[in-house]
Amino acid sequence: MQLQLTKPICFFDLETTGTNVAKDRIVEISILKIFPNGNKESKTWLVNPEMPIPPESTEIHGISDEKVANEPTFKQLSKEIYKMIKDSDLGGFNSDRFDIPLLAEEMLRSDVDFDMKSTVSVDVQTIFHKMEKRTLEAAYKFYCDKNLDDAHSAEADTMATYEVLLAQLERYPDLENNVKKLSEFTTRKQSMDFAGFIGINEEDQPIFAFGKHKGKTVHEIMESEPGYFGWILNADFPLYTKKVLTQIKLSKLNNKLS
Repeated sequence: MQLQLTKPICFFDLETTGTNVAKDRIVEISILKIFPNGNKESKTWLVNPEMPIPPESTEIHGISDEKVANEPTFKQLSKEIYKMIKDSDLGGFNSDRFDIPLLAEEMLRSDVDFDMKSTVSVDVQTIFHKMEKRTLEAAYKFYCDKNLDDAHSAEADTMATYEVLLAQLERYPDLENNVKKLSEFTTRKQSMDFAGFIGINEEDQPIFAFGKHKGKTVHEIMESEPGYFGWILNADFPLYTKKVLTQIKLSKLNNKLS
């Protein structure tokens, strides 16, 4: 089977220093780019995270401080990585909740204006959890009848994720072989930022999805409590969340001026 594509899709996987999207860093990234004609392009980079890799993380992926000491930083790689993915939709395993938000943080820290406005994402883990509820290793065995011997290697996980999606499309006739439809199926909830701090209500208005103003519209709080916006910008929120809030504020300001 071949994915039905109108534009390329990049399956990718990250190995990291930890699981905090705002603070942790990438130590390995692998990208498998699938073109509409079926051609494939694959690349893997080790990354110097410019911070110590915790021993518990090294135990999982096998990447130590010594292994990446002489590797380029993400900022040095960012333009090359962005060039590979900028014209593509994105796919991964648990990518909507972790890999894409962390990639966005790294891009923004590197002064690359990463945005998902014209991009959809397919989270293969969500398909799996909705259908079977398993891990990637179990998914690979279940769908592809193969053992994922090199689990937690970014390259092996990326290839396995792509193969699992193809097998899922074969197994479930109700799944439409269309990246936009797969993205809609794998989206857990409507949010404007990756981390889920800014949601969307039934009137398509941005709302806060956390804290004391949960459920209230962003515009309402910006009017009644303008200091809340400044607090978020200076607090330990993901950079992409701050970017989305800034865009909302500028859009409202432009509407007032026009």
